[in-house]
Amino acid sequence: MEEHDIIKALAALSHASRLRVFRALVVTGPAGLTPGQLCDQLDIPAATMSFHLKELSNAGLVQPIREGRNLIYSAQFDHMNNVISYLTENCCEGQGCTPVTAPQHNEAHHE
Repeated sequence: MEEHDIIKALAALSHASRLRVFRALVVTGPAGLTPGQLCDQLDIPAATMSFHLKELSNAGLVQPIREGRNLIYSAQFDHMNNVISYLTENCCEGQGCTPVTAPQHNEAHHE
């Protein structure tokens, strides 16, 4: 994946509403949702939703599929996984990364 593609995807996700739309489509899975369903679920006006879906589509993160008279949008999981892989490719110098846990604080008070 080219750096330009990563920047385009991250730029598309850098807007709160687009991030919410993308996450809703990820949760829904391959079945996808219509723009109307997304508008209802996320309380975003139709014209605004259309703009956000176009931006996410141009970034390769979602894809519309015509189903009869409806467009069904679904997340492009391959593209999403490629972005995540690119971002974590050299994580921890190639060693398996483990989550850092916060140090445990002793909450008992010594008086």
